[in-house]
Amino acid sequence: MEVKFRLAARHDDRARTAVQIGPVTVGRGDLVIMAGPCAVEDYDHTLAAALALKEYGVHVFRGGAFKPRTSPYSFQGLGKEGLEILAAVRDATGLPVVTEVLDTRDVELVCRYADVIQIGSRNMHNYALLREAGRARKPVLLKRGLAATLEEWLLAAEYILAEGNDRVILCERGIRTFETHTRNTLDVAAIAAARSLSHLPVIADPSHAAGRRDLVAPLALAAVAAGADGVMVEVHPCPGEALCDGDQSLDPTAFARLVPLLRQVALARNGLTAPWDAGPVDPAARGIG
Repeated sequence: MEVKFRLAARHDDRARTAVQIGPVTVGRGDLVIMAGPCAVEDYDHTLAAALALKEYGVHVFRGGAFKPRTSPYSFQGLGKEGLEILAAVRDATGLPVVTEVLDTRDVELVCRYADVIQIGSRNMHNYALLREAGRARKPVLLKRGLAATLEEWLLAAEYILAEGNDRVILCERGIRTFETHTRNTLDVAAIAAARSLSHLPVIADPSHAAGRRDLVAPLALAAVAAGADGVMVEVHPCPGEALCDGDQSLDPTAFARLVPLLRQVALARNGLTAPWDAGPVDPAARGIG
């Protein structure tokens, strides 16, 4: 059966793709940690957060300048001012930054300030935005849609790859199911499956999956055990005062406790004969193709 995601598919004769983000490489075997507040709120707090996270071993700083919110009355982000803050924080800390783009008209603007452009869950099916991101030639972090199948997720990546941009990182961030105890359901199986079906690196966002800070650590550890090349965790100096998603944000102390545990799991995982690296699976055998 023909595989629809031709460029994203993993083949026996093709090595896994490694995506370079400044001095950081995602997909080379080392665990990459991305962390930061859900939204950029001001320069001082953002810089303080980045400096602390760098001390804890974070490789990439995350922060939202444009925020897609369910309610039009919720904080929507600082826009260009937020991008300028992110760029200033990068200059001060040396940490590359990743931030979301929502509109095709803003791709060029976001690329001017960010090292990685993120396509969020709500925009995974925005094909015009995917194509524009592919033309941008910047690394792209592509989050799985709220109710997207594995095939749909990989086909979304195909839109970016088809424009000549092979620097794509897949991000599992939980899907919407019948369960209401958590914000979303982290599909741990999809992490291992995506690594088997595709040559692209895969990371996980346990914060958006959990929606609750008490579940972020166990979900992050599970994602790493399943083969994730990295994690993206929301961290805020004062989660109770966050303008966006404070309930799922860790404080710096909790995050500092999590980092060494993530590294221990990654080391244990890499010491095994990893089934997720055993080679590509026949997509037809999984009902994909």
